[in-house]
Amino acid sequence: MTTFTLDERLRRDGIPICKLGLCELRLMNDRRWPWLILVPQRADVSEVYELTPLDQAMLTFETNLVAAALKKVTGAEKINIGALGNIVRQLHVHIIARREGDPNWPGPVWGFGKPEPWLDEDHKAFAARILENL
Repeated sequence: MTTFTLDERLRRDGIPICKLGLCELRLMNDRRWPWLILVPQRADVSEVYELTPLDQAMLTFETNLVAAALKKVTGAEKINIGALGNIVRQLHVHIIARREGDPNWPGPVWGFGKPEPWLDEDHKAFAARILENL
């Protein structure tokens, strides 16, 4: 059995918030969008269908839990959820709060402009609000 190791790009681009049952919850270090990432703690998995049926159910549950908390905290018009993996193959799910007028609305967040890192106190306050609503 292979030990789980977080992909270096996910480690570099995200700020850890907490561990849930299956996933680690991370905040993308780009304050332009409230952007969370769930990373299932399973080695050598790049697709949802590669997870066991129980892990698939847990991933769905945790995705919905985090999406609802993000919607409540941000009041966003739309919550975007995606697991693309074209660049970072390790399975991870993006959960992004979007609203009309945000940077690149209604286009995608990927590859748009230059990331604006969170200030330390701001990301801690945002993470605390997410945790309160999980």
